[in-house]
Amino acid sequence: MTDEVESYDNDGCDWYLQHLAAIGRTEEEDRRVVVHESGHAIAARALGHELGGMTADPDPNGKYGGLVWGPRHSVAFGKDVDADAVPDLCDKLRAAMPKVGERRADAADAYMHALNRCIELAAAATAERMLLPGDPVASRSDVEHSVRYAAMVTNSPEAGLKFIALAEQMADDLLRPYWHVLIVLSTALKIRRTMTGAEIDAVIADVVAQFELLWQQAQRREWNDRVKNSASFDFEVLHCG
Repeated sequence: MTDEVESYDNDGCDWYLQHLAAIGRTEEEDRRVVVHESGHAIAARALGHELGGMTADPDPNGKYGGLVWGPRHSVAFGKDVDADAVPDLCDKLRAAMPKVGERRADAADAYMHALNRCIELAAAATAERMLLPGDPVASRSDVEHSVRYAAMVTNSPEAGLKFIALAEQMADDLLRPYWHVLIVLSTALKIRRTMTGAEIDAVIADVVAQFELLWQQAQRREWNDRVKNSASFDFEVLHCG
């Protein structure tokens, strides 16, 4: 990953600027997109959800500015994900949810799915807060989908807002320990533009392994320093009385 970043810094700047001009985007806007989509991706993987891939480039038809998709879709190969289907699906599921007094155990997976999806959606704004100045830029589709998922498992708009607020806090708790992964993954997306699920996993695994190694090395150095200090310390026996 280090070699890739160095190659980009030295040789890829002209290509990058030309690419941004072609898609009508500034460097600041592109930085926000790669951080935003990386936040979605890391949260999804932290929750154990598989990914098909992600892209930082916009849809030619204007359906999205960047996108993370699941394993059953193939956006990178020309097949669109119909984001408009999500609200309709939520409305259908809401109609089938248990009513007051009905058994809810069988619908537990639907409740958990709604919460996890809201966490994934909120993680993009969390990522922007972590790495970028100012407030996150609101994503219309993220907000709309969160509201629909919340409405699926709550009985009032007020409860829905509280459900979303819970998901936002959980997204923050989930993502912040992985700030280092967010930095590297967003940089990789900035360079590659589109990544498969396997490529996302490889970057995440590599960063986690490298930081684990650095932590172990730091622990060993600290222990060795303690051993050296204790060996040079003159112990005196103090007698009382």
